[in-house]
Amino acid sequence: MKILLLVVGRTVDKHLETLIADYVARIKHYVPFDMEVIPELRNAKSLSVDQQKEREGEFILKALKEGDRVVLLDEGGKEFRSVEFARYLDMAHASVARRMVFVVGGAYGFSPAVYAAAKEKISLSRMTFSHQMVRLFMVEQLYRAMTILKGEPYHHE
Repeated sequence: MKILLLVVGRTVDKHLETLIADYVARIKHYVPFDMEVIPELRNAKSLSVDQQKEREGEFILKALKEGDRVVLLDEGGKEFRSVEFARYLDMAHASVARRMVFVVGGAYGFSPAVYAAAKEKISLSRMTFSHQMVRLFMVEQLYRAMTILKGEPYHHE
């Protein structure tokens, strides 16, 4: 199974970009992994919040393939401890899906069509983080999960 992190908008902070790239490279040692960036909307300020979510949603849906297991990173999603998240990934790996796609939406969240396309939602925390930070936290947790599953010493109980 391949894992894809689908994000809306580029990472603008160079420090975060460097850290994210480091974890992406680490993850690739364990599982096929990619991070795909959906470009920011042009003239977003002239659009309402709902219009922005709809337009971003159209791009998200175009990036998905039939049979994808789509998981939204959403404040209303299920929270995991790191070991639980590792078990969740391990069970997902055994499923029939070819790709597991984790989606980080834009600043205003997801359109109803994207919610309908997703079967699952997870939350990294009850706290709110910038979408730039969520990318880093997610790739770090994916890497941590891989090391947990392999019994490597990165994670400490």
